Amino acid sequence: MTLKMDIADLHGFLAETFPQVGTDFIVDALTPAAITVHMPVADRHMRPGGTISGPAMFALADVTAYLIILANIGPRALAVTTNCSIDFMRKPAAGQMLICEGRLLKLGRALAVVDALIYSAGQAAPVARASLTYSLPK
Repeated sequence: MTLKMDIADLHGFLAETFPQVGTDFIVDALTPAAITVHMPVADRHMRPGGTISGPAMFALADVTAYLIILANIGPRALAVTTNCSIDFMRKPAAGQMLICEGRLLKLGRALAVVDALIYSAGQAAPVARASLTYSLPK
């Protein structure tokens, strides 16, 4: 399968379509079946107890899924999350970068399914795992 958007295209799309968060996510690697995205952790991502918040980890998983889908189908802003299940497995390191590895499991005409593993920089074991389903615009 040939990609319809490369890393530069994805960064440009995020900056234009979602300027409020477009620079929060950086694509490090991309193939038709896999993507790696990192998110530098800022104070706004922290929760009491000195850990990174669940909503911040969810955002990283969701954006990662969105980007690998767009890389394969092209810049369709109306692809939307229809389901997400996320397991928070261990406490991420405070103040560290989060890294998400996404795998495109299915890309159909109407739905796409992505599996995402989130790591805290410097830790070998994942801190969270998510399964996401997207509805694709016609």
